[in-house]
Amino acid sequence: MSDPSDTARSPRFRSALDQLVNFKPGKPVRSPEGHSYELAANESPYGPLPAVREAIAEAASGVHRYPDNNCAALISEISGRLVVPEENIAVGCGSVGVSQMLLEAVVDPGDEVVYAWRSFEAYPILTRLSGASAVEVPLRDGVHDLTAMADAVTERTRLIFVCNPNNPTGTVVHGPELEAFLDRVPAQCLVVLDEAYREYVRDTRSPDGLTLAQDRPNVVVLRTFSKAYGLAGLRIGYVVGHPLTIGAIRKAYLPFSVNGVAQAAAIAALRSEDELMAQVEATVAERKRVSEALAAQGWSVYRSQANFVWLRLGERTQDFGAHCGAAGVAVRAFAGDGARVSIGSPQENDAFLAAAAAFPGRP
Repeated sequence: MSDPSDTARSPRFRSALDQLVNFKPGKPVRSPEGHSYELAANESPYGPLPAVREAIAEAASGVHRYPDNNCAALISEISGRLVVPEENIAVGCGSVGVSQMLLEAVVDPGDEVVYAWRSFEAYPILTRLSGASAVEVPLRDGVHDLTAMADAVTERTRLIFVCNPNNPTGTVVHGPELEAFLDRVPAQCLVVLDEAYREYVRDTRSPDGLTLAQDRPNVVVLRTFSKAYGLAGLRIGYVVGHPLTIGAIRKAYLPFSVNGVAQAAAIAALRSEDELMAQVEATVAERKRVSEALAAQGWSVYRSQANFVWLRLGERTQDFGAHCGAAGVAVRAFAGDGARVSIGSPQENDAFLAAAAAFPGRP
């Protein structure tokens, strides 16, 4: 046990920390038969492609050197893939690292950051660490309420996150609603279209953020290599926007925070896109199968456009998470709200569906 007097002798910590709860990955689970299925973190169930493994192995021989701090080769590759100028792109340590760069470039203490809730868990953490006030706007039927979010903007608002598809509900906002929202946001307020799951979207009414950002200097698009590209463990993401905005964001980059192995792997992944997109299509097909099976069991499931599904469980959430864990299936349970379940391999998905069917509180 710690000595109560230690508090008096400790450094003075920021008051913002009192509002934060550490991000805690789920505990390892295992069934009585020894099975363990990890469906809590929205990871790709597929390992790196051969070309990506080769790039990782080759880059590993140079880890005694500092990486390219400007990520020049990777930015060039992204530029060619998206057909946008290199000056419109900045790279960071995963989408979370890029989000932190955005906040550091835009937000002063006392400013406001608006986002929907429930949404990506990192938003409240990063917002409060930046010294800003978090303005959380409730979802409406699991979807961003863009009208209410626009109404929540004040003269103190400096940044707005729009997670599309939304994590953890998997829902999307459509083009006309999003354009109307962007038209209402003041020019001095930065809107971040977080498209971490863009590759899994099959709803044609959901717009490509890159198109919306073309003529709007206050709109940037956030993407990642962690999901569809299967590089979650290497932590690499990027943001696309107006050169003036990107130039400011690059100033907030933590030097050498994107390592050389990650840069090489991301380049190889972009060059292996046809194979990777075949894996994405397999995940989309499994998402459909899992969603239909859950509906047949009686569950209420949103129409997900991401690589996970969301079950609205309310007070049953913790019991459902524990039940799945006892069956060897790890899911992400948000107490009092619902459970997010990643789409894994067919075998993993079958294990989850069996656990869901056996839950005593099933509808």
